[in-house]
Amino acid sequence: MNWEVWMSEPWAQCVAGLLVLSLVALVAQFLVERVLVRAVHVMTRRSVWEWDDILFEQRVLHRLAQATPSLVVQFGLRFVPALPAGLEMVLLNVALATTGLFCLLAVSALLNGVQEIYARTEHARTRSIKGFVQLAKIAVFTLGGIFIVSTLIDRSPLILLSGLGAMSAVLLLVFKDTILSLVASVQLSTNDMLSVGDWIEMPQVGADGSVVDIALHTVKVQNWDMTITTIPTWRLISESFRNWRGMQQSGGRRIKRTLRLDAGGVRFLDEADLARLRDIRLLAPYLDGKSEELARSNSALGHAVPPANLRRLTNIGTFRAYAQAYLDAHPDIHHDMTCMVRLQEPQPEGIPIEVYCFTATTVWAQYERIQGDVFDHLLAILPEFGLSVYQSPSGNDLRAALRPSSHAGTASSRPA
Repeated sequence: MNWEVWMSEPWAQCVAGLLVLSLVALVAQFLVERVLVRAVHVMTRRSVWEWDDILFEQRVLHRLAQATPSLVVQFGLRFVPALPAGLEMVLLNVALATTGLFCLLAVSALLNGVQEIYARTEHARTRSIKGFVQLAKIAVFTLGGIFIVSTLIDRSPLILLSGLGAMSAVLLLVFKDTILSLVASVQLSTNDMLSVGDWIEMPQVGADGSVVDIALHTVKVQNWDMTITTIPTWRLISESFRNWRGMQQSGGRRIKRTLRLDAGGVRFLDEADLARLRDIRLLAPYLDGKSEELARSNSALGHAVPPANLRRLTNIGTFRAYAQAYLDAHPDIHHDMTCMVRLQEPQPEGIPIEVYCFTATTVWAQYERIQGDVFDHLLAILPEFGLSVYQSPSGNDLRAALRPSSHAGTASSRPA
């Protein structure tokens, strides 16, 4: 009788109804997570597609399953007896807001899954969508936050949106970097100015390395010393940076280095020099052709011509011809790109001979090896042409020049 009397009270019926509704909500969540989610997991593992496994790993279905209790509460409140209208409205708004929250989390997980799916495609190597995904998350959470707050306070979302319109100046100030980064991300992606894996150089921020991540607000660069430089995305638009992608895609890396020769060693070649240099295989065709050309030119001048009026070969010009022939025959030099050896304006530090060519590889270690081999050979063969590299005198050179000779010291020590 006491139980019947107690259950006849409206508040008791309301409490009992809420307890039953809560139990049903928990049971529904248990069934969805333990039965439906696991069944979907088994199906995704057996499917031939990869995208469904990625979405399941990002817990999209788990987030939706977590909204099951709030959905049961929303539809079950009407069956709770003697539930006050005010309490019913509060519980309904809280349940609706909770459902919206888990839906936002599911959409966020879905966007993460889309990003992961795209990252495994070929297009991800050149263009990143991480900035756009982050922007979509900001928009989703902003709109979702407005919906949740308006639901909890039982007001129209338009009221909050109108309030945000009045605060536009403050919002622009707070989200200034986000807006600048958004514009920069769109420009970088649209104009194909930057992509993951590019080697960029930005000295003003200390960046010199490979791009490892492009986000909405920042771009991460792993420098060659394995440090990480984080650059605001908008700075890549407002300031200049160097992208070495063109070099990497061309298949050749430029060598531009100068040999400074001692001007005191420059002279004409005599017949003995020509006979000796003809034994160099790469130089023989040049000497034969040049000798015929000079012979025809000098014969037109007649006989008894002073040597100063004759055209003759020089050792520095012959060295340039040899260096050009050496580069043309080198297997590691890219022969479809510019390749030349040029003489530049003499300077107090010597006569510059610049080697300008491209290697057949862009790998850094191989590039340095090829460049080293080329200049090792050119430096070592200079004495064959009677040339030497200019070198400023060192302290030992000056001391040797100022030190009296041993002969002079002996003569001065003899008695008169």
